[in-house]
Amino acid sequence: MSAASVEQPFDADEPFSLAAVADEIMERHPGYRVEIIGGHLLVTPSPDARHGHVLTDLMIPFLAAGLHGGETVVIQNVGIWLPSGAEDYAIPDLALLDADYDDHHVERNAYDPVCFRLVVEVTSRNWKDDLKTKAAAYAEAKVPVYVVVDRKHQRLHVLTEPDGGAYANHRVHAPGETVALPDVIGAEVALDVGGIVKAGQRSAG
Repeated sequence: MSAASVEQPFDADEPFSLAAVADEIMERHPGYRVEIIGGHLLVTPSPDARHGHVLTDLMIPFLAAGLHGGETVVIQNVGIWLPSGAEDYAIPDLALLDADYDDHHVERNAYDPVCFRLVVEVTSRNWKDDLKTKAAAYAEAKVPVYVVVDRKHQRLHVLTEPDGGAYANHRVHAPGETVALPDVIGAEVALDVGGIVKAGQRSAG
């Protein structure tokens, strides 16, 4: 999901908590997603129905491969604690986690990245956040596989081999391709790029 960056002014002489600001925003704007990445707030309005359609279609091959309910689970909107700052966390649209994720809870409904095998973002308005800001954050957190459904450009990005603040391998796939995800996720999963992209497009009518 995409987001707009929000910076809050504060008095350097007073204790300041981005987490407290995030809580206040969520309380005042139910349904908004608030994340803290690199010391900046990312605030995202509720997604449209097509965004949810993509997520449902994406879950199907993971469920069919037996990745939910055994050693791993497939979860939407679960927080991942980030090493980039003391209060940093993100909330990917979809994630594949080790089934013992409860043992890796940190705080604020966020979990240690060590239990994440894959994260997925489906772009909305500000697609650059998913392709740049979040790519760097997930790479720094050493998430093995990051998938971005780029609805604006009708492409599927698969990023692997996290190395510091970047992924060493970034492949872009177009409709007509079938993408086999890396074995590190724990099973064979192939994604139909055309079907996924089509699910995210509004009808012309």
